[in-house]
This record gives sequence, structure tokens and C-alpha cells, in this order.
Amino acid sequence: MEEKITVIGGGLAGSEAAWRLAQDGHKVILYEMRPNRSTPAHKTDRLAELVCSNTLGGTEITTGAGLLKAEMSILGSLVIEAAKEARVPAGGALGVDREVFSNYITERITGHPNIEVIREEVKRIPEDRIVIVATGPLTSEALTEHIRELVGHETLYFYDAISPIVEAESVDFTKGFWGSRYGRGGDDYFNCTLTEEEYKVFYEEILKAEKVKPKDFEKAVHFEGCLPIEEMAERGYQTLLFGPMKPVGLKDPRTGEQPFAVVQLRKENREGTLLSLVGFQTKLTYPEQKRVFRLIPCLRNAVFVRLGSMHRNTFIQSNRSLTPFLNMRKRENIFFAGQITGVEGYAASAATGILAGINAGRLSRGKELVVPPEETMLGSLVRYVTSKEGELQPMNPVFGLLPPPEKGIRGKKRRKEFLAERALNRMVEWVENLQRG
Repeated sequence: MEEKITVIGGGLAGSEAAWRLAQDGHKVILYEMRPNRSTPAHKTDRLAELVCSNTLGGTEITTGAGLLKAEMSILGSLVIEAAKEARVPAGGALGVDREVFSNYITERITGHPNIEVIREEVKRIPEDRIVIVATGPLTSEALTEHIRELVGHETLYFYDAISPIVEAESVDFTKGFWGSRYGRGGDDYFNCTLTEEEYKVFYEEILKAEKVKPKDFEKAVHFEGCLPIEEMAERGYQTLLFGPMKPVGLKDPRTGEQPFAVVQLRKENREGTLLSLVGFQTKLTYPEQKRVFRLIPCLRNAVFVRLGSMHRNTFIQSNRSLTPFLNMRKRENIFFAGQITGVEGYAASAATGILAGINAGRLSRGKELVVPPEETMLGSLVRYVTSKEGELQPMNPVFGLLPPPEKGIRGKKRRKEFLAERALNRMVEWVENLQRG
């Protein structure tokens, strides 16, 4: 009788890994420590809870995130299936209603006859069986210590900050306009406009605002793609104007002109009753967040249903520890998946869960382990995090990871279109080969 495969962690990667194994006919035990033990960022006991943004990134295949999600669809991704069920307007991004999304995945996982969900914390990785560690960036202290022992070197940390969410009814919609940059995606964002004087006041106050004091262990190294807004402001007066408050591609229909600065609000749920501040991840204290963010004209009377916060993210140096199949070089029965491997973003985390599930299942049946072709986004991303020379820092799916075209192609857009089409063709071929054995 085939032994059950253990998956530790019920986030995006763990859910994908368990689902893939179960769909391939394997018996799975999925451990999730919530609600018995929570984390600094999670609020519910649902599987695949989204704790940062409610979007899975762009959908166009000429973007790294968009191409990766297209590959995940070919692979039969549960996360992409759930995202389509829970989709909310978000311009060119795949935005979801958080509750609908996590409820869908929880129901599918708990209802699968091949999956047993156990709600308890795992403090040590069982080394006598096939295991997938998908505990994500919020791995518990005890398990983190055991992982450090297994990989044989210092586990690294970086820190993410969460953006605030406000009640839509509390927003002054006379202080801005609905629309997406360059008219792409319809009226999916509300753009709070600021004059030069309003921006100056906001900028000066955010520099003076009190931050949460880091604990002794928090020697924070922020990933560039998720810097706290106050840290961006410290880089100079213009930084926010070229970042989350950039007005480029927006024209105020009331004036016919481009605003000096904008703050974009994105729908958090289908009903549009909750709006998140796009790109406003922060580690300001709660009172300071309310004070400073209410300096934004449309948020003068904002009711905050969630304030920003900091949480620790844990990842290993996969380039020293893992093979491209996502199992350990020294212990082939132990796989890792998700952000703990050094990939960044929801889609990348989930995609590595699929690959870990495929290979854990193949190992249990004595089959050769596999990795998608390097021409695919998943294949190139996995190769990067498991082979990069020097210190590994978190990596998003980006076109720069893909091998160049076999022949010269003029034009950036045409080049990306070629690379995307090549990637999807290679992924289809790879999946067909998997199905043949």
C-alpha cells in the first residue's frame, strides 16, 4: 500500500501541492496550525488566506506574473480555478474577493477524498517519509529552528508590510475620479487626487510619523517590490511620485489634466464596500497611520477596517540546499515549496507548490523527478532560486529569467509575445509528456 505523503502548511503552495498529489491519486495528510496557533498576519482559519494584496498580479501573458498564471492553468492549478470563481474588478490584474477565494479552496481541499487535514502545529519535519514543507513566510519559530538545522546554514529573513483597507462609504468620492492608467481595465480604481501643496503636507508628515519599533530579532531587509511607503519617502521628495503615487497615465475628467499626485484605491470585495490603498504597505504605528493617511483629501473621514502591519518572512538559501526538483540535495524525501524557497508573490508561491506535488508523487512511485523546460516561466524561476551564485534574495517571475529567443526579434513587445508563446507551447508539451508517464 502506498504511503501517505505529508504536506506541512495550508497556504497557497501547500494547498496546490496537496491538491496536485490528491488529483494524481496519492493519499495526503495536510497539516495547518491555524486556528490552534495563529500568525502575526493571518485573521482566519481558512486555507490559502491572502494576507497582503488581494490581487494575484497581472493577467497579460507579456508580463511575468501573467505568463506564470497561464502556465499554472495548463498545470490544472487550484489557485487559478479559485481566483476565477472569486474574481473582482482590478484593471489588468487578477483581483479576488478574499473570503470567496479562501472559502473555495478550503471546501475543495477538505472535500477531497484523498486529503486528510490535521489542525496542529508541526515543530519538526518528519525525516522518515516524503514531506513537502510549504509553511510560507510565517513559519513558526520551532519549525524554523529545525529547518535551520536541516539546511545547515543561517535561515534568512526579510519583512513585508500590509496595506490598509477602508470602508468605501467613508471615502469622499468628490476628491478624485474612477479610472485605470492609460484607460486599461475600465473604472476599476478610484484615484484620490492631491495638489502639489497637499502632497507636500502629506510627504512632510509621513517623514515625521512614528514607526513601530522593531524587536531585537528584526534586522529588517525589505524586498524592493514591497517597501513600506514611509521608507520609500525617505529616499527623496520625488520617490513617491514615481512609485505608488505616480499620476502617469491618468487624466482627471473634471479638469482634463494629469493630477500632481494620486493615491489609488482598489476594490477588496465584489460588492466594492471595502477599498485598499494600492502600494501603501506600511510599518507606521496605528495612530500615525490614521493621522497621516487622513491627510489624503478623499480619506479625511476614512474608517479603517484594517491597518497596515509588519510581519516576518522566512526563506532559505535554496541555491545552497535544493535541487531544481525542489527537494533537498542531502535528503531527497524532503521538498520545499512557496515563498520559503525564495520566490516572491502569490502566483510564484502557488506554482512551486504544484511542482513540489508533482515530484513528491513521482518519488513515491519510483519515477524520475522532473522540472519544466527552462523556456517556461516556472522552469526558469525554479532554476534561478536553486542555482543562483552568491546570496539569494527573493525573486519574482520576470521575463529576464527566460532564455533569449533563438533568433533576433525586433521590438520589445514582439519579443515578449514570442517568449510567452514559446513558454506556453513548451509547457503544453511538458504536461503531455507527464501524462504519458
